[in-house]
Amino acid sequence: MSTLSFKAGYLPGLSDHEVDWHTLHFGTPEHPLTVQVQVPQLSAAHMTALASRVRQASRTQLQHWPVSEMVAVIDRAVARLLDSRDPYRQQLDTLLPHVTGLDAEMVRIHLSAYLQTFRALQLQRFVVEDFANPLLLDAFQPRVGGGWSKACGPELIAHVWAGNVPGLPMWSLISGLLVKAGSVGKVASAEPVFASVLARVLVAVEPRLADCLAVVWWPGSDTAQSAPLFAQAEVVLAYGGNTALQAMQQHVPVTARFLPHGHKLSFGMVSTAALTLRRAKTTAALAAQDVARYEQQGCYSPQMFYVQRGAQVSPHEFAQSLASELAALGHKFVRRPLSLEEAAGVAAWRESHEFAMVNGPSTQVLGDATQAWAVVYRDAPTPLQPGPLNRCVVVAAVDTLDEVAELAHAQRDHLQTVGLAAAPEELLRLGASLAQAGVTRICAMGAMTAPAAGWHHDGRFSLLDLVRMVDIEASTEAAGEHFTAYAP
Repeated sequence: MSTLSFKAGYLPGLSDHEVDWHTLHFGTPEHPLTVQVQVPQLSAAHMTALASRVRQASRTQLQHWPVSEMVAVIDRAVARLLDSRDPYRQQLDTLLPHVTGLDAEMVRIHLSAYLQTFRALQLQRFVVEDFANPLLLDAFQPRVGGGWSKACGPELIAHVWAGNVPGLPMWSLISGLLVKAGSVGKVASAEPVFASVLARVLVAVEPRLADCLAVVWWPGSDTAQSAPLFAQAEVVLAYGGNTALQAMQQHVPVTARFLPHGHKLSFGMVSTAALTLRRAKTTAALAAQDVARYEQQGCYSPQMFYVQRGAQVSPHEFAQSLASELAALGHKFVRRPLSLEEAAGVAAWRESHEFAMVNGPSTQVLGDATQAWAVVYRDAPTPLQPGPLNRCVVVAAVDTLDEVAELAHAQRDHLQTVGLAAAPEELLRLGASLAQAGVTRICAMGAMTAPAAGWHHDGRFSLLDLVRMVDIEASTEAAGEHFTAYAP
């Protein structure tokens, strides 16, 4: 068995020998290659100095850049990460499958698709989504009603990243750069690689960013290391479980803005329009891709599908087709090994549905316990519930898709994405009911795990939530006329 080593983090102003390092181990005894990732453990003094350094660089350098120049820098960095010959991309392709356990081909394909949403053209749309006039980020701009306004990014954002989906840190780190904020990000123990590589490639393409960002680590429950960072941050942007986020909020100063992204629940809906003999198989294939991609670890991954009765292809037949597509994907993208806890969760979920199957005809479990997927068919309206992830999904039949909003309403606080396969004339009617239920994103089947550039994550603005608006009111300009050299 061979071992691959990687030193994570990015610590401007600190040399490796100044900090302690903790080793994280990835891999299984059955695999011929294991990975050891060293992550930095900073003292409170080092964290304070690091945050101060990044904040100072943000104030003196970053906040004077035109946003168009920042877009160009990010574009150059992303171009390198999209190049399979580039050493930084090769690091990601080598390390991420071993660290996450995900299929290497799955990571390679979907990471490239994700990176493409951060090219220059997409970033320009990203900025315009929140700022109709992007020059607001550069200088005071005239307001229609009189006066002037400017959008000012924070000097320092603290990012706390989860490790469930590769590439997750990119969204918030790029958002921070677009509003010209310095960033210190904490990587998760489950995936400390991507953010480290991203920080290094950004600095490689633009050395002026060297002191404007940092990547650190601390054990999840260690408030002693997070406190010095939170004390200086104007914004704390965090991803993770709801309980952990609630505990974290207790340590964020009242003067800082806390932007949490907790656990969310997503599902799919299939109209009779998508269940013709010609269309049903394609729809099932797209649904299977949404299920298999990253093993449902993302908050936008579907855990249930509601399928309408009355079409050429019945909901039960759709469930069978979905099962067949998941089986086929299992050969292309092998499911990652499950932990003991995950395997127990899948087994308990299957057992509960198998018990329901014995006690009534409305439930059927497709796929036996030896397979790396499971589809449960429910021939009755079923309230939305989370599953055990890892390619396990429920298909529930409904008479009409108008029923679904009520079935999902109990999960209102946790709803996020709906993958919708329906005709255009159904879209706005269903969209209105889903919006009322608490859904924040509706997309095509097959696109659930690939949000568009500039999407409103959990119904919020990606950039506007990070800035403060500064207004020069028209009265100031008018009063200034009295102090001119030509005033009477």
